[in-house]
Amino acid sequence: MALTLRERRVRPVRTRILPPLGGDAPGLLLAVLGVAAAIAVHQAVPAVPKLTAAVVLGIAAAHLPGLRPVVRGVARPGLSMAGKRLMRIGIVLLGLKLSLDDVLGLGWATVAMVLTVVGATFAGTLWLGRRLGLPGDQPLLVATGYSICGASAIGAVSQAAGSEEEDVAASVALVTLCGTLAIAVLPLLQQPLGLDPSGFGRWVGASVHDVGQVVATAQSGGAGALREAVLVKLMRVVLLAPLVAGVAVAVRRSYRRAGAAPTAGKRPPLLPLFVAGFLAMIVLRTTGVLPERALALAGDTQELLLAAALFGLGSAVHLPTMVRTGGRIALLGLGSWLVVAGVSYAGVLITT
Repeated sequence: MALTLRERRVRPVRTRILPPLGGDAPGLLLAVLGVAAAIAVHQAVPAVPKLTAAVVLGIAAAHLPGLRPVVRGVARPGLSMAGKRLMRIGIVLLGLKLSLDDVLGLGWATVAMVLTVVGATFAGTLWLGRRLGLPGDQPLLVATGYSICGASAIGAVSQAAGSEEEDVAASVALVTLCGTLAIAVLPLLQQPLGLDPSGFGRWVGASVHDVGQVVATAQSGGAGALREAVLVKLMRVVLLAPLVAGVAVAVRRSYRRAGAAPTAGKRPPLLPLFVAGFLAMIVLRTTGVLPERALALAGDTQELLLAAALFGLGSAVHLPTMVRTGGRIALLGLGSWLVVAGVSYAGVLITT
């Protein structure tokens, strides 16, 4: 039946200029906005690294009344994808910060010190976390973050182990918090501990978690301290590949002990593809074929990708759940911090 003129005026005209956003798009768009906000925070307060700001902003977004339904709902797939896939790409590009020549230039005594710090911190944190009864993979992930390179290492190991997103988010939040505190606390201890700029830089590089946090902490000691801190820190980053491979082997063995016959999609490879890419980038950087401009561009891209990934991981943090294990996870963070700071300080005194 034909519509009258009045009916045509009353009926709303439904036009759509753009198709509705679905899938990963809303979450990725929110992650981009989070990265922009993190950059703004860093520019306003340079002592706060972009990656630290990204995690905190992700946590805030997940709990603000206006954003919470979006983060938990339509944006969740994209944010989860950012926390996984963008993290992998960022870890691959992280390899371009490393040169085998720089690492070997530290000397075998420093290499031995770094190996000792990483081994003691990883084993001690893992043992304490299990004794405290923390759920899931949290002991493993916190141990990884403290001993290697913070949230980046947590992201790499969690994907090799197939960890739950909640465990990853809680571990990232703890490691980021403690690494941020180090920016303020460690410079105050330089003089009382009798460390010259070189020794202070090595101590910071051996004990602080994230690369950005290392830079923010060590720059208070001057250019010499900053150089030593970055070199020692990158030596710790080199150990990310063997640690991830070790976790993959352990997961495979756990399947076999359980009598399972996992499919290829469930069983992690001995060397995940993104870790192979990380090692390939180290080799490429060592050859010296890449110009400084390309390395700078790769470094900026890597930081933006990791910031988006950490915003996604931060948005998965559920503070009420963390509060229920707050005392135990805080005790683990404090205990691990004392181990990594104490062992690295002893190592610096022995090797200098």
